[in-house]
Amino acid sequence: MELVKARGIAEKYMEQLRPHCFRIEIAGSIRREKPEVKDIEIVAIPRPYESIGIFQTGIATVVNQWPKVKGELPCKYTQRLLPEGIKLDLFFANKNNWGLIFAIRTGSAEYSHQILAKGWVAKGCKSIRGHLYYHGHTVQTSEEEDIFKLIGIPWTEPSKREVDE
Repeated sequence: MELVKARGIAEKYMEQLRPHCFRIEIAGSIRREKPEVKDIEIVAIPRPYESIGIFQTGIATVVNQWPKVKGELPCKYTQRLLPEGIKLDLFFANKNNWGLIFAIRTGSAEYSHQILAKGWVAKGCKSIRGHLYYHGHTVQTSEEEDIFKLIGIPWTEPSKREVDE
């Protein structure tokens, strides 16, 4: 799908989710401004919600209206099929790991692995269930800039986050 069309769809659904989130942003290939988009990726810090059978509150009332491909709420990740026929990958973070999740999910996948992950491993950190740890202690990554500072490289604009092959 063309970037402009995908961005419009992403913004439409992000606005539906926004009232149920402390923070929410578009990530992935849309954020990297790729001309062709295969799916929509959104990262959110949801407000407290429940999703137990027919009893739903908050963000679950919005997300569960779209057919599930993967991930049952509550979860760290769910994939849904939007009415426009494009998949939504919705990743959940919290205030302490927002920067890590947002950076990874902005991608590209190769950049996240080759630059970011190899960078934090070289600094002695481990990624466990969406958080970074250094010698058993959680490393707070509230913003993307925290990842870049941690691994000792300059901030890189999302559109430049590619790995030359």
